[in-house]
Amino acid sequence: MKFGFIKVAAAIPGVKVADCSFNAQQIIELLNVAEAQGIQIIAFPELSITGYSCGDLFSQVLLLEQAEIALMQILGETRQLNVISIIGIPVSVESSLMNCAVVVYKGKILGVVPKTYLPNYKEFYEQRWFASSSICTDGTMVRLCGQSVPVNNRAVFECAEVCFGIEICEDVWAPIPPSSILALKGADIIFNLSADTENIGKHTYLRSLLAQQSARCLSGYVFASSGFGESTTDVVFAGNALIYENGTLLSASDRFSFEKQLVVSEIDVECLRGERRVNTTFTASKQYYKEDKVMRVPIELHSPETFELTRQIATHPFVPENGDVLTDRCEEIFSIQVAALAKRLTHVGCRTVVLGISGGLDSTLALLVCVKTFDKLGLSRSGIIGITMPGFGTTDRTYHNALSLMRSLNVTVKEISIRDACIQHFNDIGQDISVHDVTYENGQARERTQILMDYANRVGGLVIGTGDLSELALGWATYNGDHMSMYGVNAGIPKTLVKYLVTWVARTSVDQISCETLLDIVDTPISPELIPADVDGNIQQKTEDIVGPYELHDFFLYYILRFGFRPAKIFYLAEKAFCPVYDKETIKKWLTIFYRRFFSQQFKRSCLPDGPKIGSVSLSPRGDWRMPSDANVTLWLQECEQL
Repeated sequence: MKFGFIKVAAAIPGVKVADCSFNAQQIIELLNVAEAQGIQIIAFPELSITGYSCGDLFSQVLLLEQAEIALMQILGETRQLNVISIIGIPVSVESSLMNCAVVVYKGKILGVVPKTYLPNYKEFYEQRWFASSSICTDGTMVRLCGQSVPVNNRAVFECAEVCFGIEICEDVWAPIPPSSILALKGADIIFNLSADTENIGKHTYLRSLLAQQSARCLSGYVFASSGFGESTTDVVFAGNALIYENGTLLSASDRFSFEKQLVVSEIDVECLRGERRVNTTFTASKQYYKEDKVMRVPIELHSPETFELTRQIATHPFVPENGDVLTDRCEEIFSIQVAALAKRLTHVGCRTVVLGISGGLDSTLALLVCVKTFDKLGLSRSGIIGITMPGFGTTDRTYHNALSLMRSLNVTVKEISIRDACIQHFNDIGQDISVHDVTYENGQARERTQILMDYANRVGGLVIGTGDLSELALGWATYNGDHMSMYGVNAGIPKTLVKYLVTWVARTSVDQISCETLLDIVDTPISPELIPADVDGNIQQKTEDIVGPYELHDFFLYYILRFGFRPAKIFYLAEKAFCPVYDKETIKKWLTIFYRRFFSQQFKRSCLPDGPKIGSVSLSPRGDWRMPSDANVTLWLQECEQL
């Protein structure tokens, strides 16, 4: 196991109804493929040895005997394989026939899990042939393939690396599925052996059901359902194979394929266990089921000699890759920002806001939020006072974009140069204006904040902050300068998402002139513009040249705060996500810098202005993130050095 990843598969073998020998051979072939791919646990469909649609043939002794012989064949052929397999088969238990999942590893049967909920409605008649697991007791045993093995519908197969449980088809459709109990008893992954029939709309509902169950259980969920070859006398089986992790679909089969399939992905057990530790509701739920007993079966999971991560790692985890989803997400985020600001304005009875407009992304987004908020509240846009404050580093491009945008949006435009005030201030404190150090830069930032605060006092308005989540993480803000405001509408939005929000507004909500200005702002290099431009008037101080690429920092931020991953794992994921854009040394360099800045700049986050939480990651000291300002970064830097 590498960084908590367990490689799993859902198998859809070829099947012939009641031909156990053929079906066993199909299973063996897929098991050999799984072994070659380093798969550690694999699930096959419900009743995969006989076929699900045998009907009254399940009462034939010959079929049951041949099913057991086929299972013995599988045990013999896979004795040297390092993959745990979960196979569907009918099993006679104390004179009753049960629809079971058999867990097999290296020629041994580790346990038998019978189905609990037997559908007996519409096209299903399972109670005609099978008994429910409810008739079993804790000590029920069965003799199968010459081995005496336990039978229990609540079995947790466990080792240090992973614990898993099993339910069968209809079980997950129950109001309280067995998987809910199994998860509370420690199962990280649930395997579902199914024979799911198809009809219009059912597949969409099924995917929703499995996504919700994996999310509710904070678990992985591997679903393997019968495919081509099952009887189509009255129904059709499409061969659904789905792998979920905490509500997210990792991999899916090609439905209605006529070929056997192996759907593979890696489930991050370390991540799931971390989520459960944080989620106090999950922990509290255990008390309601403490009397429920489970059978614990120890297993010895083999770690493959080589491991390759096949699941996709998004380079921009805050930004949905699907265009339609991104559009919906932008609309939702913008609405959250607007609702948050509207509440603050109505609460204090304020009809005026003041904000600095630099011609950069963050101040642009904040201005757009103010405009939309005023429109929804029925307030005049003249109550939005945008102040552009050109300084020593202001370029013509950002200056004109700031003015153009404010004018096209019909807000009140105010221009106050900070040059003379800063020169006077530098003279007062003895700062050489030719020395472009931190005093030179921060003096300008604080002058701008003083102007905004004092002007807001004069007109009875609120200063709207423009700083974003990424800047807060890196401490890329001047303490008591742009770090401070009366309400920070961008505090929950990472830099990689800001430009998508601005682009979305440009294309959906403004006039043509505003749209053109917004799109040019999106294309402008990110800069605080505190250092004079070059000889050609271009931006000389580019933020990403100093602190590093925001796409890397946002990637680090997401996995550090959302999941609490260690540096080595984040580095591993970043290598996978950004290859070949950034090499290992580059990723290591900026990861180390991120940790240094993140720890050293906590004091700025400890006194943040109010601002709305937007997504799953927040740095508000009143909400998601409480960290001592003097915490030691040594452990994290030591691991970075070892990368």
